[in-house]
Amino acid sequence: MADQEVVRRRGRGGRERILAAATALFEARGITATGMEQVAASAPVSKRTLYAHFPTKDQLVVAYLSHLSETGRTIEGALDREDLPVRERLLALFTVPDNGTGPIRGCPFVDAAAEFPDPDSPVHAYTREQKQRFARRVTELVRTLGAPRPGVLAEQLVMLADGAATRAMVLNDAACGRSARAAAEALLDAATG
Repeated sequence: MADQEVVRRRGRGGRERILAAATALFEARGITATGMEQVAASAPVSKRTLYAHFPTKDQLVVAYLSHLSETGRTIEGALDREDLPVRERLLALFTVPDNGTGPIRGCPFVDAAAEFPDPDSPVHAYTREQKQRFARRVTELVRTLGAPRPGVLAEQLVMLADGAATRAMVLNDAACGRSARAAAEALLDAATG
């Protein structure tokens, strides 16, 4: 943008602005289709500031995914809802968010793993850790319901949740969660009924 002067904000908050800009761009365009220059321009911060906070794009992507997880903006956020009984928390995994204004994004961890297919890349490794953590959390909740094989049931539920999120994204149809929820109810009933 040599012919355009970009207005830069001075002071603190650069990291937060970078994460907010990255989140918006990654969700709208995808991760690999978004360049670091676009993130800097959208933040707005200088490239120097961007690289001071995130020396590599991998580090920015991991921070973005971590931010989504910490703020409950993933399907796993349903597990934190203490206002719901355990069974309802598990079934809430199958509510596919539909903002009504754009495409359904699915699971950001699955999306990121697909965009960074090398299993040794920092992004792919982070998504793998998060999916393993997700399965452990579901196992803990299933165990409280008295399921005889909580690990097996948890793996079935997380496979259904990931599948519903992925199918909803591919078809751009939030209703995909309803079929997965019905299957999850049947699994829970069989294991705990």
